[in-house]
Amino acid sequence: MTVRIGAEEEFHVLDAESGRLVPRAGRLLERLGTTGFSSELQQSAVESNSEVHDTLDGLYADLSGTRRRLAAAAAQEGLAVVAAGTVPLARVTPRDVTADPRFRRMAEEYRRVADEQLICSAQVHADVPDRDTAVRAMCLVSPWLPPLLALSASSPYWLGSDTGYASWRTMLWQRWPTAGPAGCYRDAAEYDAAVAELIGSGVISDTGMLYQDVRPSAHQRTLELRIGDACPRAETVVLIAGLFRALVRDACHRLERGADPRCDGHHEWLRAAGWRAARSGLEGPLVDPWTRRAAPAHLVLRRMLHRLRPALEASGDFVTVRDLLDEALAAGSAADRLRRTVREADLPTGIDLLVTETR
Repeated sequence: MTVRIGAEEEFHVLDAESGRLVPRAGRLLERLGTTGFSSELQQSAVESNSEVHDTLDGLYADLSGTRRRLAAAAAQEGLAVVAAGTVPLARVTPRDVTADPRFRRMAEEYRRVADEQLICSAQVHADVPDRDTAVRAMCLVSPWLPPLLALSASSPYWLGSDTGYASWRTMLWQRWPTAGPAGCYRDAAEYDAAVAELIGSGVISDTGMLYQDVRPSAHQRTLELRIGDACPRAETVVLIAGLFRALVRDACHRLERGADPRCDGHHEWLRAAGWRAARSGLEGPLVDPWTRRAAPAHLVLRRMLHRLRPALEASGDFVTVRDLLDEALAAGSAADRLRRTVREADLPTGIDLLVTETR
């Protein structure tokens, strides 16, 4: 089975001189055009959508080209773009919501939660044979998603101060009513009934507001990873995409063989594991999906690589993913690189690092 992949990346829009978040995504989109780019809830963010790819090399070339286009267009407006969960310098205001009826309704309904949606993520799509498989695979892949969050962690700063977390974006994101572990369902019909019930409750308005860590796409035959921060380095997105593709391939293979997800219905540990990954990044312990006990991040991720080796080799990804993982563990998380730069210099220099890595 060929499992194709694609990615959506969100970018903060900054004033190039001050490094502050600014609500000028509209100007950037005017220069870029709407093909491959779109607006977000806040006027300070832009989203890009990759093409669909068979190889990690193809995905990397796509993401890199998109970032170059964004950086060039931003420079012409005196702006810069940053792929990170949060940026260090921002202000919270209800006035900067994008002028779109849906976004306006969200801002009115969710108030401060929407006002503080000054966050960006990276999402990865992986092909699945059908929607039933997508729904059933969620239960199999979910235990392995917190380590992917740790790889992506890039948001230690919020409104000018260090939060103590590697991914503060996760803490902000968790306040939405549907964020967190996806849960387990027998098939697509059961999942869709649960979604219809949520919408019927009035708490969310549409399927676009399903903010679980992983979900079946409403419009494509894919499973969509949503747990991670936006990543300053495109290589990190590619690494996460390779691991996620392997998780999906492995889950589909297990389901084809009639494997029972053996879900006990208790997802408290998954939410706890997500918190641990957001707190620690790669620099502290994670919750090992095998033992549900604390273990060093590098050990959890290397065990994950070993477990997924057959699926990675089936996609031709093993060597690339192994090498990218070695590099990621040696360099540390983006959150740690940012903190080190700020300690050695200052906050503006840290912001320059994020801009440079994104570009």
